[in-house]
Amino acid sequence: MAGTAEVQGPLWGARARDWAEVQEGTVEPLYESVLSKLDLEHGVRLLDAGCGTGLFSLMAARKGASVSGLDASEASIAIAKERTPAGDFRVGEIEELPWEDESFDVVTGFNSFQFAADPVNALRQARRVVREDGRVVVAIWGREEECEAVAVVQALSEFLPPPPPGTPGPFALSEPGALEALVEQAGLRPQEGHEVPCPWVYPDVDTAVRGIASAGPAIRAEQENGREAVEETIAQAIQPYRDALTGIVQLENVFRYLVTRP
Repeated sequence: MAGTAEVQGPLWGARARDWAEVQEGTVEPLYESVLSKLDLEHGVRLLDAGCGTGLFSLMAARKGASVSGLDASEASIAIAKERTPAGDFRVGEIEELPWEDESFDVVTGFNSFQFAADPVNALRQARRVVREDGRVVVAIWGREEECEAVAVVQALSEFLPPPPPGTPGPFALSEPGALEALVEQAGLRPQEGHEVPCPWVYPDVDTAVRGIASAGPAIRAEQENGREAVEETIAQAIQPYRDALTGIVQLENVFRYLVTRP
């Protein structure tokens, strides 16, 4: 079976520049909240597992952290390196982190661990590379009823083949207690949880479509049905969230994260 990186890398790397320029910044409030809980000092070693195009790593580096990142997408890692040249960014599998035991003070994962072929094993890898008194932060979507992006997810699902049985969806861990149970299986101890509003705000429909269409699931849908059909579907799905006077598109969403210790 193909590894997580082999499957996800080409999808998330297809339009990595659009992701970096439009979509990634929609979760900046989440990144800011996590950073506020970490109290980073100069030289703190931080790994972002599933780092994408590296916005969180850049923000952490500006706080003084020594940052590393791993992602499935070569194109995304290239942008992360552009943003933070001093960082150690690598392409690889989240279940086979290429660092020694206890290499980091902090490991973060934003909507990444849950999409590994074996999420518990991915979290065990995070536990392995973090020091014994370090922290692992796991961020996921909030509950479906708190996220207007569900409208887009549902629209795109019409283009996609049914997922294999047991495949985790984007909201698989969003119900109370689900994330805590998962991290405990990996030997991590939940310390504190937080919810953060992250509205997706775009100046117009075209920009919104550009950002949303850069995500892996949209690229997968495009492979099945073509770019024009997918972008038209996204545009239709977000119309209810467009302000008729200004043209601004805004979808309200909530993300949740859990701070854990080994």
